[in-house]
Amino acid sequence: MSQKQIKLYYRNVLAEVIGDEHGIARTDFEALAAETTPLITWLNSERKAGRTPYRDLPFRTDISEDVKKLASEVKDDCDNLVVLGIGGSALGNIALQTSLNPYMYNIDAKQRPGPRLFVFDNVDPAQLSSFLNWLGDDNLKRTIFNVISKSGRTAETAGQFLIVRKMLLDRLGPKACKKQIIATTDERQGTLRTIVRKEGYRSLIVPDGVGGRFTVLSAVGLFSAAVCGIDIDSLLAGARDMDARVSSEDFRKNPAAINAAINYHFYTRGKKNSVIMPYCYALKDMADWYRQLWAESLGKSVDLDGNEVHIGPTPIKALGATDQHSQVQLYREGPNDKLFTFLLVENFGSDLVIGPAPDCAPELDYLAGKRIGALLNNEKLATEYALLHDKRPCLTVIFPQVNAYAVGQFICLFEVTTSLVGALFNINPYDQPAVELGKEATFALMGKPGRYKPDLTYDQFAHDIRSRTDIDPHFLV
Repeated sequence: MSQKQIKLYYRNVLAEVIGDEHGIARTDFEALAAETTPLITWLNSERKAGRTPYRDLPFRTDISEDVKKLASEVKDDCDNLVVLGIGGSALGNIALQTSLNPYMYNIDAKQRPGPRLFVFDNVDPAQLSSFLNWLGDDNLKRTIFNVISKSGRTAETAGQFLIVRKMLLDRLGPKACKKQIIATTDERQGTLRTIVRKEGYRSLIVPDGVGGRFTVLSAVGLFSAAVCGIDIDSLLAGARDMDARVSSEDFRKNPAAINAAINYHFYTRGKKNSVIMPYCYALKDMADWYRQLWAESLGKSVDLDGNEVHIGPTPIKALGATDQHSQVQLYREGPNDKLFTFLLVENFGSDLVIGPAPDCAPELDYLAGKRIGALLNNEKLATEYALLHDKRPCLTVIFPQVNAYAVGQFICLFEVTTSLVGALFNINPYDQPAVELGKEATFALMGKPGRYKPDLTYDQFAHDIRSRTDIDPHFLV
């Protein structure tokens, strides 16, 4: 742990700061420590038993070596890397790119250590058409498509893939598919693995037992990062170092345990919304990654004992200072039902000095000569102060700098936090049963043959869906 560590600051959730009604009393904090500490031990034992394989990803040198080898093969012949995926197959890729490459990466070749990156995490036809129309034959020849799906049956990704495959076949021929399509999928089975074997695509592996939202430190997220010049060794080193910290069975030295206990405490006391607010543009898409991690892992109807609980904090994304001007009115004067987590960056790496005010506007002199990074961080302090004034609990994750090592730490911190919150809620944070109905309904509406259930065909299922969702003109105004 020779590099600087990100830190969790939690004083501003305590009763001594925001009062007894909304803050955590010292005695309550001790009770949380007593409740959470055995769960750290239990989670460590689960990891040793192989039941939390996402924890091992930072240590999987086989994965990182495969990724780096393939990245080196494609990088010199690639001007555009296109990721086709959705949810956990896309959000991590986007978050790493936004965090660790320059804002103008795709536009300014001088700032770009790799190909342009485009991640299509939706099936909006106007968006995809606009991109494909831009891809003339010369561009197309130097474009790699990384299709990411563990099964290959996810309708959105399968649809994108089939469009791209046909385009390559029509415009460049079958050899182009073998050269320009890379599949990241299950190692042994599934539709996409069958296609890989049949059509001879190069491939990477989605690891067994790791849900999509936990896969960013596998080939799912590492390949696009490596091709685009991100230091994945440093990213994984940060995650490994945080893993040691979040494995500590000393509650007060374990940032994931403290973070989980605080989130659990406030949820059980009516603060059921969790706002994450980076004061750094580079971290804005980490908030999107966090939203899926939190929502899909912790939103559950049934606990591990079979009790109906309908539990789960609602994750909310904000961006400082932008959302001071769009959300803070609600956050301060609306219902006190939120826990706020700020992301603060101490060193932005580059900074700008504010110029002098014109003679006609001396009221702006106070800004002249100050650094814009100091303005942004003071905006964070001002917002935090305003929230504390209204007794709103606040946490802060402090980044010494946004680099690959720090981002790796952050990913590990919040993944393990999620596991511990799940343990405190007594729910399974690794499944997502409520997602499946929507997937199956999409299959039915798109005309998939066969049976949805033994007593229900997909055609019958589609008829039932339409009977409930077709627009009734009597209610259209």
